[in-house]
Amino acid sequence: MSSEIKESVPSAKDSYATNKTFAELGVLPELVTVLSEQGITTAFPIQALTISDALAGRDVCGKAKTGSGKTLGFGLPMLQRISAGETYKAKEGGPARPRGLVLLPTRELCVQVHEVLKPLGAALGLHVNAVYGGADIERQVKSLRRGCDVIIATPGRLIDLGDRGEVNVEDLDVLVLDEADRMADMGFMPQVEWVLRRIAEHPHQTLLFSATLDGAIDRLVKRYLTDPVFHEVASDTQTVSLMVHHFLNVHQMDRIKVAATICSSFGKTLIFCRTKRGADRLVEQLVKEGVDAAAIHGDLRQSQREKALADFSGDRLAVLVATDVAARGLHIEAVDCVIHFDPPEDQKAYLHRSGRTARAGSTGVVVSLLLWNQIIEAEVIMRRLGLKRPIVEVFSNDPHLKDLASWDPTREDSVL
Repeated sequence: MSSEIKESVPSAKDSYATNKTFAELGVLPELVTVLSEQGITTAFPIQALTISDALAGRDVCGKAKTGSGKTLGFGLPMLQRISAGETYKAKEGGPARPRGLVLLPTRELCVQVHEVLKPLGAALGLHVNAVYGGADIERQVKSLRRGCDVIIATPGRLIDLGDRGEVNVEDLDVLVLDEADRMADMGFMPQVEWVLRRIAEHPHQTLLFSATLDGAIDRLVKRYLTDPVFHEVASDTQTVSLMVHHFLNVHQMDRIKVAATICSSFGKTLIFCRTKRGADRLVEQLVKEGVDAAAIHGDLRQSQREKALADFSGDRLAVLVATDVAARGLHIEAVDCVIHFDPPEDQKAYLHRSGRTARAGSTGVVVSLLLWNQIIEAEVIMRRLGLKRPIVEVFSNDPHLKDLASWDPTREDSVL
């Protein structure tokens, strides 16, 4: 982040609950009612900070980690602004002309955001559509033609629909860029700018939410946003402090059994591998150990990915093995433990993976399984994050693996 941006960013208190109600923030009664029926009555900090400015029509940049409540932070003001105008139904044979667009990096996040915003839009008589790769494009086109006020989209599928003449974004009133830094990391900035160039002449509001606001995101903000207001919530240090971290030195032939033992002691475990093939292989090995596991990665059919994620979110699956496709953006409730079966690329990846647990103020356990040649790599990550944890040699019959949440290895003699 540039020094110019840093100076204009107020930070919220280190808390995940506020006493601000959505009605106090100016949210319409129809939306407040839907939220209340879902048990949501008070705003998270990022929502309390951004909703009022967004409702006032300001361009907003919100910096907050995954799981901090960004979806409602941009979704409520976007839907409320659009509801003030007329709903749109595409003419026969003509392109959909949404008034709101949410761009985000992955299919799973697209589905997730759509599930949150669809009932809220329906309460205001708005059509909220989701378009993403890996799904039947003709079905998505038919849905757009039935009615289209808001599109939740991945960049690639949006461009495909635009090239086919099925979507025209030139009438957008509100553009949301969610997980903007992740889109930059995945190479989606050209597609994002494709949209921004097409709406440059049309008065519109841009809401940008990201875990970081530096590099490509800083340049995008300076070029395309108008007098934006900046809000920031939750530091990386706070994220780390809410987790119990274990760095375990394991042996190659025993690593699967260690992972299986850990999984058996938690209700819901998310395991990260570096490769798609590695994720599939680990699932096969865990199943042989009696662990109920499934994989999620980019080579699977969209229906397989959605089923695995739905089963895991709905507590019908105990263990989800993922590549970094699941490290950002996904809202998965009550993940008890995250296991780094393969080390993350760097400290940033460690945080994003680990952030699947210890969400919304709760605690969680994060375990790194390290072979002998991965120890230095882990020490570098710990140093950069300011973590001071011992690296402990363990075997799959170690009783501590059954109670990692309360185990303090600094009191043991097995520290390397």
